Formats: sequence, C-alpha cells, structure tokens
Amino acid sequence: MERRTLLRAAVLGGSSAVFGGTLWRGAAYAAPAQPGAGPYGALGAADANGVRLPSGFTSRVIARSGQTVTGTSYTWHNAPDGGACYADGTGWIYVSNSEINPSGGASAVKFSSAGAITGAYRVLSGTRQNCAGGKTPWNTWLSCEEVSLGYVYETDPWGVNAAVRRDAMGRFKHEAAAADPVRKVVYLTEDETNGCLYRFVPTTWGNLSAGTLQVLVAGTATSGSFTWANVPDPDGSPTTTRTQVSGSKKFNGGEGCHYADDTVWFTTKGDNRVWQLNLATNTYELAYDDSLVTSGTAPLTGVDNITGTASGDLFVAEDGGNMEICVITPNDVIAPFLRIDGQSGSEITGPAFSPDGTRLYFSSQRGTSGSSSAGITYEVRGPFRS
Repeated sequence: MERRTLLRAAVLGGSSAVFGGTLWRGAAYAAPAQPGAGPYGALGAADANGVRLPSGFTSRVIARSGQTVTGTSYTWHNAPDGGACYADGTGWIYVSNSEINPSGGASAVKFSSAGAITGAYRVLSGTRQNCAGGKTPWNTWLSCEEVSLGYVYETDPWGVNAAVRRDAMGRFKHEAAAADPVRKVVYLTEDETNGCLYRFVPTTWGNLSAGTLQVLVAGTATSGSFTWANVPDPDGSPTTTRTQVSGSKKFNGGEGCHYADDTVWFTTKGDNRVWQLNLATNTYELAYDDSLVTSGTAPLTGVDNITGTASGDLFVAEDGGNMEICVITPNDVIAPFLRIDGQSGSEITGPAFSPDGTRLYFSSQRGTSGSSSAGITYEVRGPFRS
C-alpha cells in the first residue's frame, strides 16, 4: 500500500471529498469542491436491505442476531463486531466477534466457492465484550476483550482447535490487533481516552505464548519520530500498562488497526482521527482529522474499524456518524462507499474482504432497534478495485 498524507479535505455535496491540497501538520487548508463522488461514484437509493451502494454493487443479509444463519441450525450472536476472512479451500470463512459482557466470544460463517453459506458455528465462548481483533499470518483470529484488564484470545476460524488466552500480550482495554510479518510483531490499540499504542514481540514468530509487550514513546505533537519501550508489567495490575512508561504517547480512544507495506494505520474515536506509522523511518503523523476540515462537513465521522485492499484503498467504518463505510484511496480521495439508512442507533463493524477481494462483509451492531440483540451481518458484492 502506498503511504500518503490524507489531511486534505473538500466536501462534495456534503457526502464526499476529493483532496486537492495539503493540510499538513495543522496548517488549515480546504481544497475547492470538485465534481464526482469517489472512485465508485455516487450512492444510489437504499436497496431492500436498507443499504445505499454505488452502481454495480448489491447487498444481502448473511445473519441476524438471535436467528439461525441461513441454511444452518446455528443461532447468530448478539452485537456483532470486529471480523476477518480466511481462505478455506476454494471457499472462505468470515469470523465475527460478539461485543457483549458477559458471554462475548466469536462465531464464524463458512462459504462455498460460489458464496453459498455452508455452515456456521462458535469459535470462542466465555469471554467478555469481544470488540475488534486481528488476523495472523498463520490464519488464526486474535479476539480482543474491550474491558479493563482484558485479554487477547487466539482462536481457530475453523473451530477445530480450542481458543487460547495469550496473557503475554498484556492486560488492558484491548481493541484491535494487526500483524506485521516483516518485523514479526503484532500492533495493539487500547480503547481508553488516554490509551496507548502497543506492539507485542513474540519470542518465536508464529507462537504468541511468550514475548515482550512494548509501548510507543513519542512527543505530544501530531507528528514526529517514535521509539518503543518495554512495558515492565504487562499484567497491568496494580499499575495500568498505559501509565508504566514515562513518555508513552497517549491516544484518545484507540480503535481499528491495519498493517500494509511498512505502514500501520489506526483510528482514534475520541478525536475522530486516522493515524499512520511509517515503520521504515520510525515516524508518525495524522492521516485524517475531521477537526481540520475547513470547508463544509467532515466526510468521515465516528472512525472505528479499518481494513485495506490490494489496490491500496482503506475502508473505514463509522461508529454512529451517518452509518457509512468510507473509502480512502492512494490518490487522496475520501468518499462514502456505502451507507445504511434507518439505523442511527447502531454502528458499522467488522469490515473484511473475501480472499478474492470481490465481497465485503460487515455488520450493523444494533440494527434498526438500537439493541445488541438486533445486529445484522451483511455481504456486499461488486466490482471492487483490484
């Protein structure tokens, strides 16, 4: 994925933006509005599922909380949250967390090569408020507990092997995880107003049972250089992990995290920002900040889960806002890719692409009623950029 600076904003009809200038390290700039609505075009009218999509894309409902998944006898979990896809022969699997406390856990849906649902099952039980997480290069799912002194659980998307609690990855209010196969580490976000960004360095890559938890150390500015420091007590008790290291940089509500091509992208919901770490130069900067948009309405609000594609596009889900998944392109274009109508009391969660990149899975955590028992998991199919 090409690294870029995305602090460039102009609003097109109040719903999308094309960046034509640079808003660099806090210097206010607003590019003039230009025609167009992002790489996929404008959103159409809501379909039968209440989803507004660009031309050429279609949606279907995969599962609903409290109801059996189509073609199976498995009842889908409440409050579906973070997710990921895994190749399964010629088909694939979508894993989804359940952000309820107690119970939590995670479930999976299995698909054939044609996209037909062939099974659904539990992969993690007995945990608390499993929010986001991350996929490992060895095809396990890291399910993270978003509670004080929460754990990371390594789970098997096929549901064959029992989930394992990974104590060495620290106890804090976990949110998301992103594996870096080049440096052989896993980055971890923390959902606290004064949270930190961590990385876990396994003793042996591919085995998360032992290793070193480190925290990012940097100044208070929105850009600069950074280093990593060991967290003395990853157990986080009696002193929280985020307060053990002097100079650890604080982030306001860490959320989604995605790694690609020497860059870590992560979101912070408290200040509605997307950050990027350039791992080749050990520098960090803002990639998006809605407070610095000086023209019209910010195109992306309530930043949450984030994922990426082989084309270099980033897809950012909104927690609230106007219930959109927005795309950010390598050409510095930001625009809504989809919007869900009539679900203002919910949030969009778990965006993940099928292995061939032709289908996007995600959930509305609380559906039309705003209740965790009304979650809806969707699939969108169409001509995604390759």
